[in-house]
Amino acid sequence: MKVALCQFNPRVGDCRGNAERIMEMVRSYSQSGAELFVFPELCIQGYPPKDLLTTRILEQTTHHALELLCDFSKTIPTCGLCIGTATYHTCKPGRGLYNSAVLIENGSILFTQNKTLLPTYDVFDETRYFDPAPARRCFVFHGEHLGITICEDAWNSADTSDPLYAHNPVAELCAQGATILVNLSASPFHMGKQRARSHLMAMHAKTNAVPFIFVNQVGGNDDLIFDGASLCISSNGSIISAAPSFKEAVIVTNTTSHTTQSLESLPFDSIEQVHDALCLGITDYVTKCGFTKGLIGLSGGIDSAVVCALAVQALGPQNVVGITMPSRYSSEGSVNDSLILAKNLHIAIETIPIEPLHTSFTETMLPLFAGTPSNLAEENVQARLRGTILMAYSNKFGHLLLTTGNKSEMAVGYCTLYGDMNGGLAVIADLPKTRVYELAHYINRSKEIIPLATIQKPPSAELRPDQKDQDTLPPYETLDAILELLIEDGLTSTEIIKQGFDATTVNFITTAIRISEYKRRQAAPGLKVTSKAFGIGRRFPIASQYEL
Repeated sequence: MKVALCQFNPRVGDCRGNAERIMEMVRSYSQSGAELFVFPELCIQGYPPKDLLTTRILEQTTHHALELLCDFSKTIPTCGLCIGTATYHTCKPGRGLYNSAVLIENGSILFTQNKTLLPTYDVFDETRYFDPAPARRCFVFHGEHLGITICEDAWNSADTSDPLYAHNPVAELCAQGATILVNLSASPFHMGKQRARSHLMAMHAKTNAVPFIFVNQVGGNDDLIFDGASLCISSNGSIISAAPSFKEAVIVTNTTSHTTQSLESLPFDSIEQVHDALCLGITDYVTKCGFTKGLIGLSGGIDSAVVCALAVQALGPQNVVGITMPSRYSSEGSVNDSLILAKNLHIAIETIPIEPLHTSFTETMLPLFAGTPSNLAEENVQARLRGTILMAYSNKFGHLLLTTGNKSEMAVGYCTLYGDMNGGLAVIADLPKTRVYELAHYINRSKEIIPLATIQKPPSAELRPDQKDQDTLPPYETLDAILELLIEDGLTSTEIIKQGFDATTVNFITTAIRISEYKRRQAAPGLKVTSKAFGIGRRFPIASQYEL
């Protein structure tokens, strides 16, 4: 069968707009000979629609969008559309909503397959909204027996050592005689996900000796980034066609094609993927939220430099503004490095010294602080003055402020509420500091964009004389290694210490993670690029007492 893999970037909640763009994509390839156009999971509503699913208006706009698509299908009567959408029902007991794939041809919905496996781990919360499919069955279309699954339905294989679910939809459909497996997905990106996902889909194809069509959503929606990377896999597990990552695409392919391209030829787990994911996340967050320009506070440090370079790649230099805000503790090099970065990136930059404001604030607070030693309160005033300046500029000119804190800092609370945490999107909040350096080198792969001095200097918040991050924190290589074991791998502090890490260091980190939860709860949404990000995928209590 000739199939079009339609890798689509929807706007969440814009059912009519999404339907119109689906029709536009199909119209553009209507002469390609494709018999079936396959779109991602919930592409009518956009994924994840969250509590929009509970509103009456979404139900109404969903019905209208499906009517539009059915009417449109009459103009291409020999082609089918396989569309991901929410569908409503009145069966009791139940929530009244399915996560469905509908097959439309020549004005009618011929077949509906509802999603069986509803994930409730990490960023997923589907049992909050959907009922599971009561049954799974194949559908004969153009001489082929289509076995249609939706995202998680394909993740419970016979090879899974610790299955989460009783049903195995892929196996059930193959037992019914499926000749083509189709999976509509909204599978978010994180490092390592593409490799695992591609091998899983290839395993299904090879094990069951049938072609596998995998079509994934692309684009950024809030903190999630969807990478696309859709695949058509032959019955022997090799690649027939592969769509690009992080961009919309329509790939027309034939499930009977012969190929020897292996999965290992795909660019898995590269820093380039992280770069492209973050750029897509910035672009979509800014544009889908109605902004056109980004704003960044430039400190001369590596974090703000990397965020600025990503923003320029995502939005264009004409749409990025930098502000440097030197204080009495700022080194001359930090200011110069910010100016050089702005010149290299061809962006506008403003310099606003905070010394007058800092002096005035210090004098104002002097009666209250009299007789007490100087501590973090005085240091953080500087960060909060900068945060206020940035937000004032953002409000005045309508630019979205991008925060620059990394995952290592966010984990242990090395960040200032209402200061450097101010902003609308935390671009590298899920990127450990060591990865920030790796990304900086990638950005400089062809020429020096981020000044070499920025990369080589010891990291510093510059809130007191000669301050260095490592005065307070363990070396970032050690910190990041322990954080990965704690946050992503889920090990206990005892297990980590047994691996050879210093007990005092491990206990310091675990305590800092716990007591900093209140800060992270108030942080801007952070783009997810690891398997376990702070935020919706890691929900810990604030008022609590526990051990890690």
